[in-house]
Amino acid sequence: RERWCGVKAPRFSPQWRPFVGPLSPASRQMALLIINSLFSYLVTAGYLAGNPLALARRRTRNHQSTRQVERFLEQDQWQALLAAVDALPRDSERNCQHYARAKYLVALLYLLGPRVSEVAEHTMSSFQRIRGRWWWQVTGKGRKEARVPVNEDLLAALSEYRRFYGLHPLPDPDESTPLVMNLKGAAGIGDNMIYRIVKRLVIRAAARLEADDPHQAEKLRRASTHWFRHTSITHQADAGIDLRHLQRNARHARLDTTGLYLHAEENEWHEAMERHRLKGQKE
Repeated sequence: RERWCGVKAPRFSPQWRPFVGPLSPASRQMALLIINSLFSYLVTAGYLAGNPLALARRRTRNHQSTRQVERFLEQDQWQALLAAVDALPRDSERNCQHYARAKYLVALLYLLGPRVSEVAEHTMSSFQRIRGRWWWQVTGKGRKEARVPVNEDLLAALSEYRRFYGLHPLPDPDESTPLVMNLKGAAGIGDNMIYRIVKRLVIRAAARLEADDPHQAEKLRRASTHWFRHTSITHQADAGIDLRHLQRNARHARLDTTGLYLHAEENEWHEAMERHRLKGQKE
């Protein structure tokens, strides 16, 4: 400890040390998660043969946390869901309304990763333009204020949805229009309606997978609105979004919660087991 920690001193003083004291438990956890993410990237890029931190088991991960992080849609399931939305009938005005709302809602849930209550409670004014960029200003769990970046895909989905109802493509700062409207565009919808819309979509999507992969179809049928939040965070992690940004997007108070969505280590672990073969070591 004496080599690394000491009182503040000029940079070139013999008494200078890089730290004035030990890292807090939270800082140590953050450092390990960042280093683990770096090693996983280097393994994927082919610079390293393995991740040394993969040997460290996460003793603090309980059964409930593990079960929650598994409640997300894999890429095949997600693509089936998008196809189910695209296949919704549009042969009448009412069906066009259902389609417009479903398409926008799916984009909103996936690209922002909100809690369903946040979707029901917020208005279009929660979209704010700051220094030329769009953000979603959200009051979330515990009444905590936060903001999440709005990317081009979501901005396009939002503009398309608003045009459908004759609104200006971009919301006003003081606009009271609900974030997601009922079919007539006159009022918002609640948690229960959002849940029912999502369930109808996942059932349609599961039917598309049933013939080729009944296991995936059955898992998809179990999906609920909160699965979309897990799916959003997981897919962001898979896309390589920086862990710091991922934590802020998810609005997690603790970095180790965000770490539960990093699956690179599990993938590496599973691939390593392919070397353990019934007829001997695989060359």
